[in-house]
Amino acid sequence: MSQTTRQKAEAALADVDALNAVVLPEPAPANAIVPLAKADAPASAEITKRMDEIDMEDTQSIVSFGSAAQAELQQISQSMLQGVRNKDVGPAGDSLRGIVTTIRGFSVSELDVRRKQTWWERLLGRAAPFAKFTAKFETVQGQIDKITEDLLSHEHVLLKDIKSLDKLYEKTLAFYDELALYIAAGEEKLHVLDNKTIPAKVTEVDKAPEDGQVMKAQELRDLRSARDDLERRVHDLKLTRQVTMQSLPSIRLVQENDKSLVTKINSTLVNTVPLWETQLAQAVTIQRSAEAAAAVREANDLTNELLTANAANLRSSNKIIREEMERGVFDIEAVKKANEDLIGTIQESLQIADEGKTRRAAAEEELKKMEADLRDTLASARARGDGRGDTVGTAAGS
Repeated sequence: MSQTTRQKAEAALADVDALNAVVLPEPAPANAIVPLAKADAPASAEITKRMDEIDMEDTQSIVSFGSAAQAELQQISQSMLQGVRNKDVGPAGDSLRGIVTTIRGFSVSELDVRRKQTWWERLLGRAAPFAKFTAKFETVQGQIDKITEDLLSHEHVLLKDIKSLDKLYEKTLAFYDELALYIAAGEEKLHVLDNKTIPAKVTEVDKAPEDGQVMKAQELRDLRSARDDLERRVHDLKLTRQVTMQSLPSIRLVQENDKSLVTKINSTLVNTVPLWETQLAQAVTIQRSAEAAAAVREANDLTNELLTANAANLRSSNKIIREEMERGVFDIEAVKKANEDLIGTIQESLQIADEGKTRRAAAEEELKKMEADLRDTLASARARGDGRGDTVGTAAGS
């Protein structure tokens, strides 16, 4: 790790310590919605102000009731999602894993100076094992410097995000309270509609003359329909408030995770990386010592191998020569085998001749039998005395 990077990491250590010393407050939001009748003067004024936004004859005012608070909540939610995309722990985690992968990239077999190069390495002129080791160490040093700079960048971003999440928490809590005012205003408006406005409209319909009763009845239906729309809108605001309350601990959880990650990154920069660099420096020195010792050992091994190989070769050559000297011109086994094969050949020839003589005698008897059968058949054909028989006999005899 370069001196500049080390100084930056040590400078950030103070910010990390100060951050860990702060206990994140978690103010519990009020779960109960205070109705207008029980609200104090300031809250009562705010509820009344929001009730005035409702125009029962304007459907749009009912549909958009509380939309300002929901729009702010949506904006905050999108900001949180954008923050997660920009500040996901993946890149920082990848940097940490990159250091471990870089260190583990050393192969023990590659550090063995006695390892023979493969034909492919010899063909391409690859460096010797220790030369590769030295080159890899230089690459590792450069990689560690780059990774430490990336980690410092992630640490800086996380520190800023933790402070931004404090503001996000405060705004979310304010919107949570704002939704409570809208819900209280909507419920109070529903109470007024159910107990005053709609009953008054029913009375008005009953007292209207017959020719105007239809119009009054339609106004009553429209009022009741608008009342139901408002009730559904208040229900949606309650659901939104519940979701908002759930997001508050989520923000604190993200902050705590960021704090833990910042602490881990700083510990890696200040403590772990220098330790790894020290171990790498020791590995170079150890390898050089091992190379010198291996050269001495190889010289001794070569002497021993030559003595052992010469003695083994002498014994093997002597055995072969003595065995050949004691052999005769012909091996008795070869003569015996040739005699057996000759006797077997003569016996097979006699057997084949006897079998041929027997088969020829049998064939002659068979030919005589076939000739007698043919004469008997022709004689029988002539004895029948019909024209067909004479023709057959004549044809057979010709």
